[in-house]
This record gives sequence, structure tokens and C-alpha cells, in this order.
Amino acid sequence: MKKVLRYFLLTILIILGVFSIYAFASGRTYLFKAVWYNFANIDDYEKFTNNTVVTGDHQPWPQAAHYNKPTMPDSLRAFLQDISTIAVVVLRNDSLLYEHYDQGYTDSSWSGSFSVAKSITSLLIGAALKDGSIASLQDPVGHYLPEFAAGNKAAVRIGDLLTMSSGSDWDESYSNPLSVTTEAYYGSDIYKTATGVQIVQTPGTLHRYKSGDTQLLGLIVEKATGKSLSAYASEKLWKPLGAEHPALWSTDHTGGHEKAYCCFNTNARDFARIGSLMLDSGRWKGQEIITPDYFKASITPCRIPDVDGQPTEYYGYQWWIDPTDPSVFYARGILGQYIICIPDKNMVVVRLGKKRGSVSNTVPREVNDLVRWARGL
Repeated sequence: MKKVLRYFLLTILIILGVFSIYAFASGRTYLFKAVWYNFANIDDYEKFTNNTVVTGDHQPWPQAAHYNKPTMPDSLRAFLQDISTIAVVVLRNDSLLYEHYDQGYTDSSWSGSFSVAKSITSLLIGAALKDGSIASLQDPVGHYLPEFAAGNKAAVRIGDLLTMSSGSDWDESYSNPLSVTTEAYYGSDIYKTATGVQIVQTPGTLHRYKSGDTQLLGLIVEKATGKSLSAYASEKLWKPLGAEHPALWSTDHTGGHEKAYCCFNTNARDFARIGSLMLDSGRWKGQEIITPDYFKASITPCRIPDVDGQPTEYYGYQWWIDPTDPSVFYARGILGQYIICIPDKNMVVVRLGKKRGSVSNTVPREVNDLVRWARGL
């Protein structure tokens, strides 16, 4: 028995040794974090360094006359519990109509948004375009990032990044610890990771979902405005929108770059402000944050052929669209984070959680179910 145990421990030590040598020799030291933490979760801001998106004067949500009187069908409630929902907030006419929290989370708890951050980064591109920091969406990315100034990369425009059609070789794999997406999440030099891609298809000709495209957008905002994403988000979003609590935007290291594609952390009530802004075509109480043209393009299908060769009817400028109900658009994170806008009812639905349901025709089940329920309130 002791001999077997000795061989077992020796084998483990050899595996750990080989792994460590590979990680250091290849420069992939992020693998230690990836193996240690394993799967991503909504509290990952606790693992990372963060920049603060500071608030200004708080603008409280008024409560609707029937606040929290609507009931949720048992079947929907059971389904949402099954996929570990932690928050559901519904706004109608810019008033709180319904909210519910679970698993110890509250109206002030930080929660990771994952790819909802992509839609927020798109808003910041729109704000930079409006204030003149970015001249045009036809600008080559190389005007802002020198790594894209020559060769095949010189053909990539800001608009190509917005529509996920850069043509880069970014590997959007969440299960492979060697993928560039894992490196971006756990690594310490996201600038190098994002700009290190190669262009393997003609930009603007193929829509393929890539977090790297959004990260490049975030780097462009930084370069164009001379401000960090967090500082610019505070100036253009959190202060004008009257957010109640500061948000956290996770970075690759202390003093480094924000992870523009994934890691904006706040609560359901303040996420709802993003939805309310978009319901009013990018305006907040009359103040234009993005132009009407940029808003319209954000929620209009880009129609660039996707990997199945079909026109993309479900994606605009980093915002998702329901192809079966095109009036509905939403921000979406991989573990079931949503800011859903229902314009015909002047409603915003925010759902935060730890799991996502099945996806049909590009739309997760819970999005369809929540829209159907909210429209009946």
C-alpha cells in the first residue's frame, strides 16, 4: 500500500513539474490561475484587481403604483430557480414594477456581467464618436492602435469590430485552458493578448462572435479619449444616469487595462439604467449620450454572413436582437446575465444569475419566458 501511495505521489509531482515547466517556458503563467480557479463565476471580481466606476448624484428609481404586486407563474419561478437566478428587476415607464433577489444577493450586491460588458463598451464607442474623440466608425483600427497599422491588420475598421467581423483568428473557447479567451480572462497583459491576433479573413465579410473584437474596442476608447474605460464610463454613463452604487470594472493587473469584453460588475437596479437609456434611443432625461444613428445601428441586424452562411439577423453593434421578435433587443452574458429592452411596453427586464438555459434560434429560453411574462403584467 505504501509503495502504491509513493508511486501515486511521485506521478502527481511529475505532472505538476511538467505543467509548471510548460507554463513558465511558454509564458502562459496565467494557467496557474486558470487551473486553480477552474470555472468563471459571477463573483470573480473578488479574484481580480478592479477599477472603480464612480457615481455622481444619485437618481432613485420611483416605485410604480403596483410595485411588487405582480406575481410570477410557478413554472417560470421554478425554472429561474433551477438555473440559479439571483435577481430579476422589471422597470415600466422608468419606474420599478417588480424585483426579487435570491441566494443572499440584494439590490446593492455586485455581480459580474460577463458579455453584458460588450454592450456597455459599445455605448462608450458611441459616446466617443458623439464627442468627437473618434472621427468615424470607418476609421482603421491602426489610427488608434499601432499594431494594426500595417499588413492585413490595416484593413480592419472600428465598424468591423462592432459587428464582430474583424476576420481575426481569436479562439472563442471557454473550455480550453490554452485558448486566447482563457488567457485574456486570467492573464496580466490583455493589451498584448488582444493586439496579438492575426487577420485570416477579409474584414467585414464574416460575423463570428469574438471577445477579442470587443477588447480592441475598449483599447480604442482608451486611446481616443486618453482616459481609462472606468473613468470614461463614469463620465458618460454612471454619473449622467444617476447610478446608486459605484461599479467595478476588473483589470488585467493593478493599474492595467479593463477587460472590456466581460468584467463590468454592478447590481440589477443599476444595470437597468443601461436598458432605460437604450429605451430612449440613447438619451437620458433629454441628454443625448449616443447619437440616434448610432443607437439605431446598435439594435439593427448587421446582416453580415455568419459561420452558417446566413445573414446575421440577431446582432448589431454588440447588442443582441430577437430574430423572431425584432423589436426586442438585449445585452447578454454567458451565465445568463441580461438587460432586456421591450420598447412596445416601455419595459426593461434585468435578470442576473449563475446559469443559462437552453438556446433556440439564438435566443436563450429565459429571455423568451421573461419577455412573455413581462408583457402580460
